[in-house]
Amino acid sequence: MKALFVVVVLLLVGIIGVGFYQGWFHITTHGTNQQSSATITVDKDKIRADEGKAKEGMQALGKKVTGKISVVTEGERQP
Repeated sequence: MKALFVVVVLLLVGIIGVGFYQGWFHITTHGTNQQSSATITVDKDKIRADEGKAKEGMQALGKKVTGKISVVTEGERQP
């Protein structure tokens, strides 16, 4: 159970790290002498755009792999 918790926490930290790197999340801080505040902004449009790019890349990779597999299997069929 402890190992599962560690894996989930590491996965969340990884997603958050990638999100900041890709520009999905932004943190802004505001402060006065007595109070300070932080705001987290999520750029949903950027996330959707990157999701679309990732899908296109995976589909292209799938087609490339499928093409190579069909070439290999066709080559094995012929004596």
